Amino acid sequence: MRDLPQKEGNLFKQILKCYELRQYKKGLKGAEQILKKFPEHGETLAMKGLFYSHLDKKEEAYDFVKKGLRYDLKSHVCWHVFGLVYRADKNYEEALKCYSQALRIDKDNFQILRDFANLQMQLRNFEGYVETVHRLVDMQPQNRQFWIGLSLGYHLMGKPDSSLKVLTTYEEAMAEANSKPDYEQSELLLYHNVVLSDMGDHEAALEHLNSIEKIVLDKKAIKEQRAKFYLALGRLEEAETAYRSLIAHNPDNFAYFDGLLKSLGLSADKLSDEDQTKVLDLFKDLKKEYPRSNVAKRLPLRFATGERFSKIADEYLRTMLRKGVPSLFVNIKTLYTDREKEQAIETLMLGYLAHLHKSQGFDNSGAVVEPPTAILWTRYFLAQHYDFKGDSDEALKLINKAIEHTPTLVELYMTKGRILKHAGDYVSAMEAVNEARELDLQDRFINSKCTKYMLRADKVAEAEKTIILFSRADIADPLNDLVEMQAYWFLIESAESHLRQGQTGRALKRFHQIEKMFGDFADDQFDFHAYCPRKMTLRAYVKLLKLEDQLYSHPYYLRAAQSAIRCYVSLFDKPDGDSDEMEGMTESEKKKLRSKQRKAELKAQKDAEENKKKAVAVQDTTKKGKVDEDPEGLKYLKIEDPLAEALKFLRHLEALASDRIETQLLAFEVYFRKNKMLLALKALLKAHKIDASNATLHEQLVRFSLAVRKSEIKPSTKTVIDKHWETLYHGQDLATFTGAFLKQQKDSAVGSVPHLISAAIAASLMDSSKAGKETAEEILFLMAKEEAKFGKSRSVENVQVAIKTLKSFKSARTQELKAQAAAWFPRATAFQV
Repeated sequence: MRDLPQKEGNLFKQILKCYELRQYKKGLKGAEQILKKFPEHGETLAMKGLFYSHLDKKEEAYDFVKKGLRYDLKSHVCWHVFGLVYRADKNYEEALKCYSQALRIDKDNFQILRDFANLQMQLRNFEGYVETVHRLVDMQPQNRQFWIGLSLGYHLMGKPDSSLKVLTTYEEAMAEANSKPDYEQSELLLYHNVVLSDMGDHEAALEHLNSIEKIVLDKKAIKEQRAKFYLALGRLEEAETAYRSLIAHNPDNFAYFDGLLKSLGLSADKLSDEDQTKVLDLFKDLKKEYPRSNVAKRLPLRFATGERFSKIADEYLRTMLRKGVPSLFVNIKTLYTDREKEQAIETLMLGYLAHLHKSQGFDNSGAVVEPPTAILWTRYFLAQHYDFKGDSDEALKLINKAIEHTPTLVELYMTKGRILKHAGDYVSAMEAVNEARELDLQDRFINSKCTKYMLRADKVAEAEKTIILFSRADIADPLNDLVEMQAYWFLIESAESHLRQGQTGRALKRFHQIEKMFGDFADDQFDFHAYCPRKMTLRAYVKLLKLEDQLYSHPYYLRAAQSAIRCYVSLFDKPDGDSDEMEGMTESEKKKLRSKQRKAELKAQKDAEENKKKAVAVQDTTKKGKVDEDPEGLKYLKIEDPLAEALKFLRHLEALASDRIETQLLAFEVYFRKNKMLLALKALLKAHKIDASNATLHEQLVRFSLAVRKSEIKPSTKTVIDKHWETLYHGQDLATFTGAFLKQQKDSAVGSVPHLISAAIAASLMDSSKAGKETAEEILFLMAKEEAKFGKSRSVENVQVAIKTLKSFKSARTQELKAQAAAWFPRATAFQV
């Protein structure tokens, strides 16, 4: 509105109103009217850019906003608008800079301050947030939202005492206004209690809880908090009464039972005979009081041992088998960490099966004839039991008999598929699960499960046809609809399948879609920064922020990020396109393969262009969505700096999953290749602190030591490395260090195949001669020579890595190990010639 006549000034006010009402096209027309007369008016140019931003014209948006700033660099409106455009693009750091600049020009602008505070919370700049909200409180002391925001800011900063002072001041000021209890006041008081609890003053928190009980509407929260406080204060009798009250309210909540046991001093996993008797008597009474509670029946199995365990397990298993509970094994298998309990369950189940054949009962007494389904569910359980133990043949025998008994039960085919998958036969596993799908074509879960098995078998085309059966009919690209629906399970499985087939571009495209998806999850919290303090959903808001802070440690993101980083590292290592299948090839053979790959790539590009044209041709007004312009993901293969792309994934892991050893191992791979030795050292030190015995870490330590020895390193860097040498290498030279590592594996009762692989790689790195390669081969073949020691950790995946390692040595014994693997895993398709 600066320097505009009254008529245009009023029009400018109208376009501001249009933005608030989301009438972007109308606001754009108004902006163009002003610009006809005043083409160099900076604030109008900026507003025009803002409207373009919301109309998905990003390039024009930035052009007009920057143009507006050139004409009026000292306008807070222009800087504020620039921040809004950046914010719309989720570029919060740049938006924050723009808001800071706007506040330098107009430090008391209420709207900018409010937006500024939300951005600071989004970026977890709690100190800045508190300072900004303080200013808002000074400007509008009657506004409840800002008082609550100030309290939240202090709480999240780790200053609950300051948070409490703000809350108390606000509550005292608003005591008369809050005379009638309502939901918002109730939530505020419960949040006050949470802050007191976080201060560690449980006595004061308990007193406060008792004082607000009549006003608070969430009675369950009051009971739960009171029980926790009694427990924390050591008032065990009162804690026991409180937890019994909670169990009466919900007798299937594990946490309530755990609380009751703690209040009785009986929470330890290993109890004395006397305490074990007390626990079992307690649960006997609880089962009588709550006969429908599954938790009261299940928990005694955790504490009982010996004959007591067998007796309780016998009763529990019989009940569940009679009912035909499909999830029985999943419920029970957590007990298998105890070898005696596993053996006891196996003995009971095999006894049931034998007796059911003879007398149709679980024992030979003949007193009770079990339902015909009892033998079905017994076989079903035992099939899962043997699969868990790694005995695929016995598991398949039992599940096939169960299918013969009831060939229409979906769960049987799904379990058969799982057994075959664990045996390494992914194609047969897929066929079994597809049979389950065909038994119930309306079940979306089974359809999705079948799709996953198809992807594991690398049948991507079949998987895509199967998964789109449940997609919307009005979508031009049904697979893209899965991206819109954030079906990351499909994307990760699809990406890993493409990776196994050497389609790196397609895989990277999927990994980037997952990365964007998690970025969207992080962005989704933005609107809650203003909404939650206003609506008083404060406890839920704090939980949301804590959840978001752990977002990138989610298993699916970890899988995607790790695979993406490895892809980019591989692209860096082999920029000429050499792939793993080229290992051991002559230059002539490599040339032929590269030529074949280029032809395939050109054909894929041509097919993609033709498919795009067809899709555009058939796409009519009834079909929604955009056509995929790069189905092969070729743009991800043509990047100039693969390690920079790897860092984009790595930074999320370093920020929010730094306690995972996988993060530090990947960080080493990236920084080592970027020749940033201090950052590589930092990653090794963190990984060593997390798990010093990790197999991959040993290999990386050897590579790092050799690099330090061979490369020219600055004296200052060398000094830092030397300082930490004792921690990483125990003061040993490299030969002694690697020898001790291998000796530990040979001497241990149970060795690890991944550790043998790491030791073999280390041996080949330290001695690249023929003798060194032979030593590495001998280390790898220990998994075959010492069956008792290495058999347990010899999985299909581990042996595949071992074969790949031998292949990288150009070893003549690769086929020998592959033949041995085929004998170990006769059903695994990976080892079939």
